[in-house]
Amino acid sequence: MVKATRAGVWSTKYHVDVDGRRVTTWDGSWWRAGGTFILDGQPYSVRGNAWGTEFTMADSTENVIATAARLGRRNWTVTANGHIYQFRRPSYWRHEERLVVGDREVGTVRRPSIWRSDVEADLPGLPVPVQIFTVAVVLTTWNSEDASAAVVATG
Repeated sequence: MVKATRAGVWSTKYHVDVDGRRVTTWDGSWWRAGGTFILDGQPYSVRGNAWGTEFTMADSTENVIATAARLGRRNWTVTANGHIYQFRRPSYWRHEERLVVGDREVGTVRRPSIWRSDVEADLPGLPVPVQIFTVAVVLTTWNSEDASAAVVATG
């Protein structure tokens, strides 16, 4: 189980725990889609395209470790280590993404409360760096959608 907890009210940083143990801090960018984290001494950078629909995760040598495609759509994917992980968003109105294998839902990424921006993920079969990448891109996407909705609502 991965839990990401916002470091402060206006912060783009999230403390990331795996199975109850703090393993890293996701440092999201204020100005563009993406951010950085360090896991077991290895720095990773996550970068998104201008629309926030495609992301890559690279190590310190700029070697791409994972990609995420079609974020913000009903069906999207994460590709890493030669595996393609399928995700499905059951509803545009809820902050939840489901890991799908065949026709079975086997995992989730979700916000446990509508009042907080924390995220919980249960992603069996994904390596820990890929789980953190998945949580990071989902957080980035949801935070961007929330910011856009707030602008529209106050417009």
